[in-house]
Amino acid sequence: MSGTESVKIVIVGGVAGGASAATRARRCNENAEIVLFEKDEYVSFANCGLTYYIGGEITERSKLLVATPELFKNRFNIDVRAKHLVQSIDVENKTVSVLNQATGEAFTETWDRLILSPGAAPIVPPLPGIDAPNVFTLRNLNDTDAIKEYIEQHNCQRAVVVGAGFIGLEMVEQLHHLKMQTDLVELQPQVLPPLDPEMAKLIQQELTAHNVNLHLGTALEKVTVENGTAVGVALGNGTTIDTDLIILGIGVSPATGLAKAAGLEIGKFGGISVNEFMQTSNPEIYAVGDAVEYMHGVLMQPLRIPLAGPANRAGRIAGQHAATG
Repeated sequence: MSGTESVKIVIVGGVAGGASAATRARRCNENAEIVLFEKDEYVSFANCGLTYYIGGEITERSKLLVATPELFKNRFNIDVRAKHLVQSIDVENKTVSVLNQATGEAFTETWDRLILSPGAAPIVPPLPGIDAPNVFTLRNLNDTDAIKEYIEQHNCQRAVVVGAGFIGLEMVEQLHHLKMQTDLVELQPQVLPPLDPEMAKLIQQELTAHNVNLHLGTALEKVTVENGTAVGVALGNGTTIDTDLIILGIGVSPATGLAKAAGLEIGKFGGISVNEFMQTSNPEIYAVGDAVEYMHGVLMQPLRIPLAGPANRAGRIAGQHAATG
């Protein structure tokens, strides 16, 4: 297949992986028919900027929107359909069944090459009180709006962040920026668990210097609820903390349901297995982003790395290969 051949590429999911795949495929093949289905309202947004909008460092919400369906159509001739949920893949007949969530209409779409960018879902542990309305996860623009609105409407003074990964630490910084007393809870004995302990120590010193209370090596046990609202948390080491809101940054689990149902191979870390061209165990189906296991360039073993950078690069590889072979 060359870059001049007509091929129909269907992409499931937007944001970093899917949107990069779509635009790269177009740049490599101007005759390809490209359709992108995104289950949420926003196809391409700056997910790395969400915390900074909550904290007020990014002042305009519009700056979080990278590209709209109209821009994809006008600039790249890519058919982008938001609020369209892909429900299943028919590998044999090369179709996907799609639900238009705005109208309730269901239909099937054919493909020659399929690129999966289903992302991942925030982990919410099944603990007492965890479903209170002021316990939040942060994954998309709707979550961002909900957190920002709650802080403003309820004049929040105290917050608990659970999980000291990238999102958790960014969230702590931005809540501090909003002059809120912030407690950070992490199950591992250090912040940013993948980091070397001596590096993590420097970050911990910085957090403490800014009056962030660190609770390391202990788990969230339960959320205390009064009148339907979370008012505190209890930790595994016996500590209790009063709070106005709770943000969970415990991690994400890959959205592999579609891939599993289509019989695609899943790796040992629970992500979709891909080769160097992002092809799955079915060479006509590609996968990119948070749902995938990539080969780690240093460790030379597959790992799940749910970050925007790898998703962008993987998207470009998949888009180019799907469009040109």
